[in-house]
Amino acid sequence: MEIKHSLGRCAASLLLCLPAGALAQVQAGPGAWSGNQTWGADSVNGGNLSGYFYWPASQPVLGGKRALVMVLHGCQQTAAGDVIDSGADKGFNWKAVADQYGAVILAPNATGNISGSHCWDYSLTNHNRASGHDGVLLNLVSRFLADARYAIDPNQVYVTGLSSGGGQTMVLGCLAPDVFAGIGINAGPPPGTTIMQIGSVPSGFNANTAANKCSTMAGAQQGKFATQIASVIWGTSDYTVAPAYGPIDAAAMRIAYGGVFSKGATATVPGGGSNTPYTDSNGKLRTSEIAVTGMGHAWPAGPGGQNAHFVDATKVNYPAFVMDFWFRNNLRASVIAAPVMMACAASVAGNAATISGAGVDAAGAIGSYRVVLSGATPVNDAQAGSGAGFSIAYALANGYYSGTVTATSAATGQTSAPCTLPQFLVGPVPAVQPPAGLKAGTASASSIALSWSAASGASGYNVYRNGTKVTPAPLAGTGYTDTGLAPSTAYTYQASSVAGALESGLSAGVSASTTSGFTCSTVTASNFAHVQAGRAHDSGGYALANGSNQNMGLDNLFYIQTLAQTSPGHYVLGNCP
Repeated sequence: MEIKHSLGRCAASLLLCLPAGALAQVQAGPGAWSGNQTWGADSVNGGNLSGYFYWPASQPVLGGKRALVMVLHGCQQTAAGDVIDSGADKGFNWKAVADQYGAVILAPNATGNISGSHCWDYSLTNHNRASGHDGVLLNLVSRFLADARYAIDPNQVYVTGLSSGGGQTMVLGCLAPDVFAGIGINAGPPPGTTIMQIGSVPSGFNANTAANKCSTMAGAQQGKFATQIASVIWGTSDYTVAPAYGPIDAAAMRIAYGGVFSKGATATVPGGGSNTPYTDSNGKLRTSEIAVTGMGHAWPAGPGGQNAHFVDATKVNYPAFVMDFWFRNNLRASVIAAPVMMACAASVAGNAATISGAGVDAAGAIGSYRVVLSGATPVNDAQAGSGAGFSIAYALANGYYSGTVTATSAATGQTSAPCTLPQFLVGPVPAVQPPAGLKAGTASASSIALSWSAASGASGYNVYRNGTKVTPAPLAGTGYTDTGLAPSTAYTYQASSVAGALESGLSAGVSASTTSGFTCSTVTASNFAHVQAGRAHDSGGYALANGSNQNMGLDNLFYIQTLAQTSPGHYVLGNCP
């Protein structure tokens, strides 16, 4: 294979591709709040951790991976009634920013019934990572981090909450600074205070008191405070949790973070807030303090949010503010986006195909372009060019080709999403045509079966998955099972015909998905036993099936029901489908 280089901007060519996916592509979610989920049992407070999550259809904006934000309601609130969107309002107003940043949002319900008001147990004196609300919430985060479908970046995990949820936010930020890169405390009483002290700061209690508690909880993870950031917000007319706790919370976090801080100029936040930033000795913004004029004890949801039951839609849009704060100032994830391929193209003259492309890199210069071609003469050239654009010629055997171009940053090492080259032909049109009737058959969690009709004159067939050939040699038959696939994942397939050294173009594509690998099972037991085993939960004396929330009757030993587990954590009345 001969190669000729010609650096510079893309010249005019026969096939121009403006990539639809200029950002890193991860699996798109449904763009809607989930149904009620059951995530795990709380052996301390009782019951199972339940709640909702939002998985956006949009792509992430930082480093090609999603952020994860856990949002904790306040006392007397619930995730369903106040945090998530309903038909009448947008709750805490998280959906819009989740779509904007491509972030996954968790909205759990407090287990047990702390203080008789559905509170979080922030006021405990024995916080630990393995039990109680601390344990079930950290376990919830770990579940989403471990699930590849959500593509969560462990350097972009955040937590925020109101009232007891604000207190629990501060606890989690202190207890697990290695987990949370940023926190957002709203009217949260700090560690070391009791539920009887929320209305006023007790004598002798100050930021140092809270900071000492915070550092002690961190234990061996104190070093992670060096890269955590914190936002604190409160209403000046809050007569439930003393507004004086707001500055104490922020000052306590700075003390835990260590070093010297500089107070910045106070700026107005739309909606009646005033924001005071603090930077560390490296000039990095580490804490933000927002006092919302005239706001009572409430979550500031901004326009469109709920405007009742401790949620205020007339003031600051805190989800928009805190997401901007976290994303701009995250000290763990690169805030510089990956390079973007602006265009790529292929032009053919005789047996030479010239591949060209252009990209931009927010970090500076593009260090290298990679060209990958599938066809009679495969190409995988990681040094096809550099800089603002490139052009390179390859001597190729006759046949159809498809491929991609990517760009890698010289400064950060990040690689762009691929720019797809439309299929092109080198040499005369092959006499053999692509096979017709390509279709997907039986799928498992790791395989998909394919079949097609024979093509006249073909001696074999190649199969392509997502544009890349997966058959090492042409197949003699008209069927193929693609293995080693990821569960619950969609793939696109095409096939080509081979006649001697000639290969046809690619057939029309067919899409297919692997299964989850989950096998449905049933259990027949009393409603009481179902609840105790975590297949159902109690609501007002009735047993409700986890996941489907179907009413099973009274939660006692005398009602017997059969539950079918149709997916992880999801149960329905009756037998398996």
